[in-house]
Amino acid sequence: MEKSNVLFLLTPKTYVACLNDSMNVRQALEKMKAHGYSAIPLIAAEDGRYLGTISEGDLLWRIVSEEEITMEGLEDIRITDLLKKDKVPAVKVDADASELADMIINQNFVPVIDDRGVLMGIVTRKRVMQELLGKE
Repeated sequence: MEKSNVLFLLTPKTYVACLNDSMNVRQALEKMKAHGYSAIPLIAAEDGRYLGTISEGDLLWRIVSEEEITMEGLEDIRITDLLKKDKVPAVKVDADASELADMIINQNFVPVIDDRGVLMGIVTRKRVMQELLGKE
C-alpha cells in the first residue's frame, strides 16, 4: 500500500454514521442500535472535527456506574462525558501505509482527518483486508 491508498480505501464521511458533541447518551444508543455499530466516531457539531470514538463498552460502563438509571435519565448525560482521548486515534489523509497498517491491526476502523482535524471518513479493517486479498 502506498500513500494514495488511504484515500482509495476511504469510506467518505457521508456514508458513515457519526455522533456529534451535542448528543446525549440516549441518542447515541439509539443511533448505534439503528446502524448496528459497536463503535462510532464522535465529531464536533460546529465544524466536523473528529473528537474521538464512542464504543458500546463506553456506554455500558457509564450506564452500570449509575445507581438508578432510566432511559429518560440517559438524556441528562452528554455523550462527551464518555469520551476517552486517543482511544481510537485518527490518521491524517496523507499518512503512509505503514502508519495505517499499524493502527488497523488494533482497531475495527481508523478515522481519517484533514489538516484541520475534520473527519473525512474512515478506513475499515474489512476494506483493508479486501484490498490485500484482492476481493470486493
